[in-house]
Amino acid sequence: MPRPIRIDFVSDIACPWCAVGLASLLAAIGRAGDAAPVDLHFQPFELNPDMPPEGRNRLDYFMDKYGLSREQALARWDTVRERAAEAGFAMRMDETTRSVNTFDAHRLLHWADLEGRQVPLKRALLRAYFSDGEDVSDHAVLARLAGEAGLDRDMAARMLAEGSFAAEVRQREQHYMARGVNSVPTIVFDDRSAIMGAQSADVFERALRQLAAERAAV
Repeated sequence: MPRPIRIDFVSDIACPWCAVGLASLLAAIGRAGDAAPVDLHFQPFELNPDMPPEGRNRLDYFMDKYGLSREQALARWDTVRERAAEAGFAMRMDETTRSVNTFDAHRLLHWADLEGRQVPLKRALLRAYFSDGEDVSDHAVLARLAGEAGLDRDMAARMLAEGSFAAEVRQREQHYMARGVNSVPTIVFDDRSAIMGAQSADVFERALRQLAAERAAV
C-alpha cells in the first residue's frame, strides 16, 4: 500500500461549511480507498474567538456578523442545510439554537489526536452542535462526547477542567494563520497544497487520486 497522504483539515466546530466539507471529504476518502490512503488530522480555527461563555442566539449572531436581515439569514441557512443533506449530513439550524465558544472543544480534539481518536470525536462534535443543538462549550457535554468517540470520559473531564493543551491549540491556530489561512474549511495535503471551501466529494476524490498518481510516478 502506498504511503498515506497527510491531510490537515483546518476548521471550526461552529462552521457549517466545515461540516459539509468534511462529509464530502470522508465520502471521497471512502471512494478512493487503498488507491489513495490518507492520514487525517484536524487543526483548530476559531470563527468566533470572542464568543462569551454563555454564547449567543445563533440567528442573532449570524445577522449581526454578516449584516443580514432575518429573512436573508434564514435563506442562507436553507442553502447550507440543502448542501449538508446532499453530503449526507443532517443539520439543524433554527431560531432557538445558540452559537458558543469552541476553544475547549479544540483542546479536546488536540488530546484526541494524541490518542488516535480524533476523527470519531470531530464527527461527534459536529453532530452534537449542528444536528442535535447541543452546547459544545459545556464540559459535561464534551466529556460525554469523548466517551462516545472511544476516549476515556473521566480523563477527558479532568483534562478539560485543568485547562490542558491550551498553549498547543493557540500555537496551531497561529501557525495556520501565519500561513494565510483566514477562512475555513481549508484542507492541506502533504503540507504543500490546499483546497479551500466545502467542495464536492468529486473534487476531493480527484485531488486524492492525482496526489497518489504523482507519488507513484516519482
